[in-house]
Amino acid sequence: MAASQTAGKSGKDLAPVMLALITGANKKGIRFSPDEINLILEILKEGKSKKEQEQIDRTVRMASAVFQKHTS
Repeated sequence: MAASQTAGKSGKDLAPVMLALITGANKKGIRFSPDEINLILEILKEGKSKKEQEQIDRTVRMASAVFQKHTS
């Protein structure tokens, strides 16, 4: 589902989709381990340019910071 919803998106367009997917999973009681999250991110980055991969990494860092603030 994540791959189909993020197909063709990059950088800042990816952020809201990723956040919605994570939030939706959390509401359904789905929790991902760090290894699972890393695997998902690697799959999302496949076929993307180096610049797009870096944008995904930045988006993930920003989202992580936001989630940490909300869960603290």
